[in-house]
Amino acid sequence: MARRSGRFLSDEWEQLELFRALPGDLAPRDAQDLMSYPFFSLAKSKRLSPIDFRMGEIVIRVDATLEHGMATIWDADVLIWAASQIVQARDNGLKTSRLMAATPYEILTFIGRATSARDYQRLKAALDRLQSTSVATSIRQPAERRRHRFSWINEWKETSDANGRPLGVELILPDWFYAGVLNEALVLTIDREYFALTGGLERWLYRLVRKHGGRQGGGWSFDFRHLHVKSGALSPLKHFAFDLRDIVRRQPLPNYQLSIRHGPLGDERLIFAPIPLDSLERASGCLDASLPSVDKL
Repeated sequence: MARRSGRFLSDEWEQLELFRALPGDLAPRDAQDLMSYPFFSLAKSKRLSPIDFRMGEIVIRVDATLEHGMATIWDADVLIWAASQIVQARDNGLKTSRLMAATPYEILTFIGRATSARDYQRLKAALDRLQSTSVATSIRQPAERRRHRFSWINEWKETSDANGRPLGVELILPDWFYAGVLNEALVLTIDREYFALTGGLERWLYRLVRKHGGRQGGGWSFDFRHLHVKSGALSPLKHFAFDLRDIVRRQPLPNYQLSIRHGPLGDERLIFAPIPLDSLERASGCLDASLPSVDKL
């Protein structure tokens, strides 16, 4: 089925009511399921090897195509844009839909990108990767052994007027993602500075910290080995740990403070806590000596 040609579109295009992107500066919202687990490549180079993640009852399998490679964490910005649109429309009492329409300019400016012709081409490549990446997961499935299979975008196409002038893009979101966004408990607001994070690992780490840390004082902790497994990264633990230490040194995550604690056996734990918002909190605040661990999450 063609993604860009109107000649081979599925019945969904006829059955779904079109939702036009809202104007204005919307707050960025992220789906919590996507923040907690390894769904995307963290590398800018093409990834073809699958993500095969299992932890407790959670199972995730992500497969890429040879033509496009796996959807990256930068491509996921499009899903953050879509989630932000859906949540804002819902909160305004407007009807939403899995079929969404927007101009490339609207999407690119929301996610903090430039709007040159080259950026438009990169957006189209991101849409191709989102459409061609296959996901199977047990998350939010009623039976433990069931899997929900989908692509991040069912279909997408470019639109034009009667004279052939480009109007924008239309895309269809999968049921699994759309249902999670409509569930108010499964969406979090993220800092707009997230889009300025350039590294795949620091982007993934911010989403994980935002999901688990919230605004709770005292801080939380993650074992390095656990983080390595949860990231789905291809790099060995040694290199992964080196990159984590560099992130802690640079402190790039908006609104969160990172540190490292060494255990008696030489193991390392990443400590994260929200940066205090007022002077009283900053004056009295320090990381709790007995931080709750989230290694099982």
